[in-house]
Amino acid sequence: MGIASEKPIGAAWDHLRRVPVWLAPALLTLAVTLTGLGSAQLWRDELATWSAATRSPGDLARLAGTIDAATGPYYLLMHGWLAVVGDSTIALRAPAVLAMTVAAGLLAVLGARLVDRRCGLFAGLLFAVLPGTSRYGQEARPYAVATMLAVLATLLLVTALRRPTWARWAGYAVAVAALGLIHLIALTLLAAHALVVLLAWWRGPAAAGVATGSHRTADRDRRVWRWVVAVVPVVLLAGPLLLKARTQRSRQLNWVHLAGLDDLTALPGGVAQSSVVGGLLLGVAALGAARLGRRALLPVSAVLLPVLLLFAAGTVVPLWVPRYLVFVVPFACLLAGAALASVAAPAALVVVVLAGLLGLPDQAALRRTHEWPRSAPVDYAGAARVIADGQRPGDAVVYSPRHSWLFLDLGIEYHLADPPRDVLRTEDEVRLGDLWAAECPQPAQCLVGTSRVWLVVAGRHGEPLTGVTGAKGDALRADFTVAQVWQRPGLTVALLTSRAA
Repeated sequence: MGIASEKPIGAAWDHLRRVPVWLAPALLTLAVTLTGLGSAQLWRDELATWSAATRSPGDLARLAGTIDAATGPYYLLMHGWLAVVGDSTIALRAPAVLAMTVAAGLLAVLGARLVDRRCGLFAGLLFAVLPGTSRYGQEARPYAVATMLAVLATLLLVTALRRPTWARWAGYAVAVAALGLIHLIALTLLAAHALVVLLAWWRGPAAAGVATGSHRTADRDRRVWRWVVAVVPVVLLAGPLLLKARTQRSRQLNWVHLAGLDDLTALPGGVAQSSVVGGLLLGVAALGAARLGRRALLPVSAVLLPVLLLFAAGTVVPLWVPRYLVFVVPFACLLAGAALASVAAPAALVVVVLAGLLGLPDQAALRRTHEWPRSAPVDYAGAARVIADGQRPGDAVVYSPRHSWLFLDLGIEYHLADPPRDVLRTEDEVRLGDLWAAECPQPAQCLVGTSRVWLVVAGRHGEPLTGVTGAKGDALRADFTVAQVWQRPGLTVALLTSRAA
């Protein structure tokens, strides 16, 4: 009786083993990231993507030369995508969904190559349910694409070290070059790759935890030199980009502070988008590293070296931004998958489900807004509806502040098909090759002849004109009165009428 009952179980397990290891993690990631994809409004960084990606390649080149060289290749990629599918919220975020889905599948394959199928499966499933996977898989920014390329490059490295041919090294070279172009910070992953390659050369592939088989000196020499050749393209392509980006750091990262130990301890929660889930992932990953021994070298170094390198740089130069390190999360999941593979499948699935349940509040919150804190959304769409409902021919709009990372003008223009005339704008951001337009230096003169102005102010203001500073505020207070005020989350909209009318 016992033997008979074991046969169906064994047959079912054999059937599951024939299913590609990447399928379940990829499908789960796709389902999770598609859920509520368009619920949260585009936030400030995504508005920058929309503004850049809808420009011509020539205008994009001018933008890269002015302020955003590091993100230029991603904007060019998005330019081609939007030319085909349009610029709706879902269209803007779809590449990130696809990238995270592919990343989950590749992670499962990498885990199976380095450890076994169970490790790859549980690593991919855990990755799929992390709030951070949804957060950056639902954002029109380069982090999901960088995550996918980081896993792909590492998988191709493992393949090339095991069976070193020029074709495999060429594939690795292409993946690493693409990674550098999409996200310069992700090139810190090369430190982990270099460590593994050097150890494979010095002690043999098995000692590096990536291969078995022939350890002949000639084979080992070819591996290290082919790796050196493979990283030459990324130096040639990403090097000039890095040099240009360094000159733009004061504008691009003027909001970032120097890193401290508290930033380092908060990193797991930052990249996982949930402190409790990040802590759980870190703990299970540590167990997996202990279980793997020398086989943990690649995933451990792929997590620790990028983090430590960016942290060390961030203590000297303001560079430390947790989301820049999202690409290390799959490697932490791989370590966690190794720990889960050492226990019975039901127990491992319980941990995956627990991580999913613990992250549900954050999953729900990030689908309401991508702003941080989650309790401080900015309702661009609501402000745009107020203007659309009351707009008349000849109306003008004024933004305060104009030159801030809130991108008030982009937020309103994205949601309004026919926005009011931007009366103080003298040159738009496209012609300037910038993310911000130029404003009239003498607002009072530029406002002459305008009878109605829609004022959009950041924050909540009972008296919106008091929130406008400088000559712009003086001109508005002198020539206009407030007819009506609307409060929307994160914004105040006021209709101003001319005193001369």
